[in-house]
Amino acid sequence: MNQESSPSDHTGGQDSLLLLKTLQSLWTKKEMNKQLKEETRRGFAALEDPLAGLLDMLESSSDWKGKGQSLGYYITNELQLWIKEHPAVQQSGLRLKKLQARVFRILAQSQVNLLDPLIGIFQLRTADQNSLLGHVGHVYHKGKYKEAAILSIKLNLQPELDVEKMCTPLLLQEKTNLVEAYVAEYPDLQCKLLQTLDMWCEPNFNTTDLSRQYQGLRPNKLNHKMLSKLVFRLLEQYNLDPVLCPNVINQRHLGSLKYLFYKRFVEKTMTQENWADHVQNTVGENRWLQEQLIQLLVSYCDLNTAARWALRYSLPEETLPYGVADELQKLKVQERVEDAESTVDDYEEDRKEGYYQIPIPRENIHFLQTWEGILRWREKVLQPGQVVGIDMEWRPSFGVVGKPRVSVMQIAIEEQVFLLDLLQLLKPDEMEELSHFVQTLFSDPTIIKLGYGMSGDLHSLAATCSAFKEMNKQVQGIVDLLAVDKQLQKCWRKSSLQVDVLSQEKSCGDRRFRQPERGLSLLVQHVLGKPLNKTEQLSNWEKRPLREEQILYAASDAYCLLEVYKKLCEDPLGFGLCSDLTESLVAKPTTKHRAKKQLNQQEMPSPSKQQAKVIGMAALRPPPSVSPKEFSVVCDNMLQGLGRHLRCLGVDVRMLENDDNHRKAAEIARQEGRVILTSGLPYQTLQSQVGEGRCFSVDCSEKAKEQAFQVLKHFNVQVSLADVFSRCQLCNCDKYLKISKDQMRQLMQFSGLLTEEDNAEWLAKSEEKQKTNPASDTSEFDYPQPVYNPNCQWLEDSDLNVETMTLATGASLQLAAIPPGVLGKADLSYFYCCTQCGKVFWEGSHFGRVVSQFKEAFGTAEGSQSFYELS
Repeated sequence: MNQESSPSDHTGGQDSLLLLKTLQSLWTKKEMNKQLKEETRRGFAALEDPLAGLLDMLESSSDWKGKGQSLGYYITNELQLWIKEHPAVQQSGLRLKKLQARVFRILAQSQVNLLDPLIGIFQLRTADQNSLLGHVGHVYHKGKYKEAAILSIKLNLQPELDVEKMCTPLLLQEKTNLVEAYVAEYPDLQCKLLQTLDMWCEPNFNTTDLSRQYQGLRPNKLNHKMLSKLVFRLLEQYNLDPVLCPNVINQRHLGSLKYLFYKRFVEKTMTQENWADHVQNTVGENRWLQEQLIQLLVSYCDLNTAARWALRYSLPEETLPYGVADELQKLKVQERVEDAESTVDDYEEDRKEGYYQIPIPRENIHFLQTWEGILRWREKVLQPGQVVGIDMEWRPSFGVVGKPRVSVMQIAIEEQVFLLDLLQLLKPDEMEELSHFVQTLFSDPTIIKLGYGMSGDLHSLAATCSAFKEMNKQVQGIVDLLAVDKQLQKCWRKSSLQVDVLSQEKSCGDRRFRQPERGLSLLVQHVLGKPLNKTEQLSNWEKRPLREEQILYAASDAYCLLEVYKKLCEDPLGFGLCSDLTESLVAKPTTKHRAKKQLNQQEMPSPSKQQAKVIGMAALRPPPSVSPKEFSVVCDNMLQGLGRHLRCLGVDVRMLENDDNHRKAAEIARQEGRVILTSGLPYQTLQSQVGEGRCFSVDCSEKAKEQAFQVLKHFNVQVSLADVFSRCQLCNCDKYLKISKDQMRQLMQFSGLLTEEDNAEWLAKSEEKQKTNPASDTSEFDYPQPVYNPNCQWLEDSDLNVETMTLATGASLQLAAIPPGVLGKADLSYFYCCTQCGKVFWEGSHFGRVVSQFKEAFGTAEGSQSFYELS
């Protein structure tokens, strides 16, 4: 120990250590009372230099290095309070600088709760900045990235440090909250952080390679999808221009393009005109997106169509896929190039057949763009006792940053529909009159306002114009038919009305496959007999003039609410509702946002139809029970969380990758005899490609755990404790090599991953823990502790090549991923090595948590026992 850090060399050092002994005695006896406080303050007053005395005491003890309440923290906190009453003891000049140099070493080891008092007592925010930066750098280079970041925040040093260097290891450890705190007060750092994240989202960037640059970090779990979500959240949180993040924006636009292709060419629920309009708006002048568009056109359409779009964007021939360039040459030599949008779909002529039709003349639908136009109908709309249907439309965002802006508000009354053009009416010269009219309508309790998911519409309206920001608190007389729909679903679920509503979804002799109805369209079908035609739902509602199809669609969406409400009021008991329908439903709008506008989320058919959708009435009879080993599934890429839960329980699970097409699930299911687990829109396409009962639609509104229960119950999968973690969580393999802790220690020594010094140190720690922790002795329990014994296949020890650390299967053991301290765990007996990917697992605590979460799925109750886990 050098001269500066020795307590005995400081004035009053011995006195401070005597004070520490006295306080330790009181602290050990838990005499946390007035006596302890008085003794502490009396000791401060007796010390010649209380600040140096505090450092003497901290340097001579170590309890403050651990988590939780400690004597060191108590003394430090009391000194900070005592100094406020005795400011004369504060130091300055050279003496203070020496104390600050000493406190730096303590800060490197202290918990977060000790930082603020020490920084305040020793006035570190006024210390030499170079010294502070040097200390933070020292902590950082020791691999204490979190501690370095926290210290930087406490000392306000962020502007002087490299934000990418400081935040990268934190992001790799998924400490995003700390990263956000680091840049919270600095807009420049926020921009640099987002640019760094965007750089990581480049298609060929590998974050695993990045993690290897930082000592002590395991391969991180970050992927492009998680990073993209984080970038968009931070862009909105910091209100920054998305142009900062071109890679993420491009990938989001590419996702929008793929979604548009799916709607147009797989579902066939979007018209050519709407599709082309959205494609052009999405691609814009971005050359990279234009090239991606051509690739998609080649996949979904033909070379001629791809060439027409390439000609439109004047793309160089050398950038075009094979065959498109030849087609482009043919187009160029033609005297006249036909417009790509001139063809009309052969099924659009009869698209109205089988859909709800608005029962009023076309001249009774009014598109209003001025206040004078509204004024003509104002009194009729605001008539007391009136029943009004209200709906709103906005341009779909396809996941791009920004909140939806309402473009059209529909107001329907008996025999009339008014379409309010908010793009015109919310201009400054019209805004005041319009906002007063809308607020009067929504706040009048005598006017019944019908909607479907009304709170979602009001939320979007408030985001469109600040004048409507507080309107949701003033609304009265709302009947949200979404609540009615939920009541009807409950009623149908309990009754014999549980029919296969999909049996009529295929149109006769038509190449088009109609998707199952949902939301308002399904409600209209149940009550009025025909669903809504939703082909214009994804229209560009900001483009003027609106097309005739858009006007009719918008009017129908609002007017159908009047007809549904009227029908329900005529015979509420016939629909399973209470007799006084109006009184029971007129209330504030529901808290859930409108489901039909959430275009980027996969939608789930009503649970009331789940059984009918799988195998008809046969689904009412439970299938024979199977074990997890006998049950094999393929999970769509939107259900990876469900897949991981099922794999934890021993189910044979294959999962699609994020960029896989849904149709790949059907190929895997047919080849390997698996059941498809999917959700929302892809269900209809997939269930038609596999055998009866081999495709199951999971409720995507539920969490992964509840989805797992749903699957286990539906297919009558009987899970036992031996099934838990009987498969590798990484690759799905069900064959392990079992290695004892002593064997693993030898393997790591042989591989150079464990030195003799490390081995001796961990052995000593393990022996010490066994001596000081009698709780590890299982003899004190009234029941035997279960040993992890998975129901899987085992590889023989002789199948391990010690020289190359490879198995007979060819897999290399991933010994480098084992944290150094694991071998020092006294209660750890074995390691389990996956024979396919080489991943190494060991006994931990996760097993108990999984068993606790899924105890209802086990045949016997074992919840009272303690369990081990592979973590």
